Amino acid sequence: MATDWEDVVELPDELDDETAEELYEQADEVQDMTGEVCPYPQVEAKKAIQGLGSGDLLVQETDHVPSTENVPKAVEEMAQANVWKSGDGRYRIFLRKR
Repeated sequence: MATDWEDVVELPDELDDETAEELYEQADEVQDMTGEVCPYPQVEAKKAIQGLGSGDLLVQETDHVPSTENVPKAVEEMAQANVWKSGDGRYRIFLRKR
């Protein structure tokens, strides 16, 4: 039996399509990290969150699966994370500043 990446990657709570779209429209900042690999997305997320106010929302768009685990871990002290996956290899990481 083949191991799926979801069996070995610890993702934050996943959002449904409707909730993800509503949150995306409310985002205070959006970062397009498509094509970027770790650690660049973590570094950019930390910098952006530091500039946000409490309760503000940062959304990172990515196609790099490890970012869906690494970015939330990198900012877990500063933000609460949720992830949305499109089904076609795109992801959005929602980070709400604490």
